[in-house]
Amino acid sequence: MRHAEGGPVRLIWAQPDPPPRRQALGREPIVTAAIGLADEAGPDALTMQAVAARLGSYSAMALYRYVHSKDGLVDLMLDRVAGEIPVPDEPGADWRADLYELAVATRRMIQRHPWFAALYHTRPPAGPHLMRRLEFMLAVLVARGATAAEAMTFAALIDRHIVGSGLQEAEEARMSRRLGLDDEGALRAALAAVRGLADDRFPILASWLARPPAAAPGEQFELGLRFLLDGIEKELASAS
Repeated sequence: MRHAEGGPVRLIWAQPDPPPRRQALGREPIVTAAIGLADEAGPDALTMQAVAARLGSYSAMALYRYVHSKDGLVDLMLDRVAGEIPVPDEPGADWRADLYELAVATRRMIQRHPWFAALYHTRPPAGPHLMRRLEFMLAVLVARGATAAEAMTFAALIDRHIVGSGLQEAEEARMSRRLGLDDEGALRAALAAVRGLADDRFPILASWLARPPAAAPGEQFELGLRFLLDGIEKELASAS
């Protein structure tokens, strides 16, 4: 694998193990500190210096002997939280239920760690927990009659929905906090202002803005997931 610039992608999983721990610093506490930092302050706050400061009186350079690079740290973080997702040992009797439950569990993990959605596509998903989760999705779809190539396409579509929804929700929450729209009164005032701009030119939008009963993010997520599973089922039936 190569970076866009042409250099090789250095995967943490192919690097030598870190040296034996002689003090409190080690790979696991570094990853734990980085996850805590990203949970609290978001992915933009994730620097080696900030992680080192969170651990105590360490320099950023001290971390490199355990995680090799910031990319290596991100790899470890992504895979650690992916390990929070329950993955069955083998597919069950209901393929839709298998994929639905995995998708919902993945969404819950992203809600706990919103930075995951921002960083997921920045690194190859080569960690053991990420690969185990993907292998389960592929096994479910292949058992239903998909080829390996079809299964990978369907799994990618499902994950784009999960991760994309998580990223959109995280960004919308950040915008709401920044603009003060997480307050109910301020949100109503903002909607009224937008309705004033819509009025006669966009009557359907204006009528919605007058009484916006939009589905909650969780309901939208489940509706989109159901559409995807319906489409996959149709494709598999037409191929059989």
